[in-house]
Amino acid sequence: MDFSVKKLASDAGVFFSRAVQFTQENLGQAEKTELDAHFENLLARADCTKNWTEKIFRQTEYLLQPNPIDHTGARIEEFLYEKLDRKAPSRPTNAELLGHYMLEAAKDFGPGTPYGSTLIKVGECQQRLGGAEREFLQTSAISFLTPLRNFLEGDWRTISKERRLLENRRLDLDACKARLKKAKAAEAKAACEGETQVSSRNGLFGLCLQAVPDFQETRPRNYVLSASASALWSEEVDKAEHELRVAQTEFDRQAEVTRLLLEGISSTHVNHLRCLHEFVEAQTAYYNQCHRVMMELHKELGRFSSNFGRNPSASADPDASAESPTAALETDVLQIEEVQPPASGTRKAKVLYDYDAADTSEMSLLADELITVYTVPGMDSDWLIGERGNQKGKVPVTYLELLS
Repeated sequence: MDFSVKKLASDAGVFFSRAVQFTQENLGQAEKTELDAHFENLLARADCTKNWTEKIFRQTEYLLQPNPIDHTGARIEEFLYEKLDRKAPSRPTNAELLGHYMLEAAKDFGPGTPYGSTLIKVGECQQRLGGAEREFLQTSAISFLTPLRNFLEGDWRTISKERRLLENRRLDLDACKARLKKAKAAEAKAACEGETQVSSRNGLFGLCLQAVPDFQETRPRNYVLSASASALWSEEVDKAEHELRVAQTEFDRQAEVTRLLLEGISSTHVNHLRCLHEFVEAQTAYYNQCHRVMMELHKELGRFSSNFGRNPSASADPDASAESPTAALETDVLQIEEVQPPASGTRKAKVLYDYDAADTSEMSLLADELITVYTVPGMDSDWLIGERGNQKGKVPVTYLELLS
């Protein structure tokens, strides 16, 4: 108990000394030990790294989990499962939920209806997109978010702790310098007063010899006190010098430890650079996969709409279909070659995406090529007749950019 009280009193004294030194420095009443320029640059670089890493980390979390409510809930759930040492269950993505609802709706509307069958195709596509999104989120969290979090919660906390300790060592060092300076000033003042009193005593002693020639020397009391004070201040100077040497040693040692940690920021940059490359690769793979899925869906919907959009009355009335030349034009593959450009003329079109012909009545397309297109009366508005040299066939309008 005794030791604890003494330690508490000692710690309180150190804290008070640091507080006084810090206050006097801010008021310009005390000198402050300055760090070298290289060390200051390391500190500034570390602070810059911490600030931007924190901003990038938070914004990446918002990118991967845009809804703040879902984001907070997901973090709380992850924290609870981490404390329980259990793996968090897989959460369905928004795209997967949308696909599930579409598939359920298709069952009620009828899978054989145009709307129901389209819902099935789009729902399956949304589920594929959701699966790709989940894989991207998991990859990004492991390869990018985790290293950033480890730096902020691990390395940076260690650096901050050592920096606070270095600041305390500096305050102790400057306080020791101030005490030594005051002790030397007091010692010099005491020595000066002692010399003055000696001179006065010698003059007084000469007068006494003339008045009372008994040759008996008497030492003034003030001189004795002055000599005693000078000796005390000499001891105080020695003590302050010893404390200064100890404080300087501890400050130098802590400065070296902090310097090594700050120089490790370069390695942190290299590690984060590698993680950034992995994040970009994961993002590129995710968007490429989404693009492929959507292009496949686009092609399927184009073929699907052409099947359901070709003169719906033709399936209900076979006789009318047989009598209509436009219906025969779209159902009979052989008559595609007999179609002639209309009198109103043709237009040029640029192909936006590659397209593979579903049958011999269609014409395959290559992205960025130019073809001639035109329409014929009664043809589905989603399709045009395209020509490329001697080739001719139906092409989907959504794959073209019509040029004036």
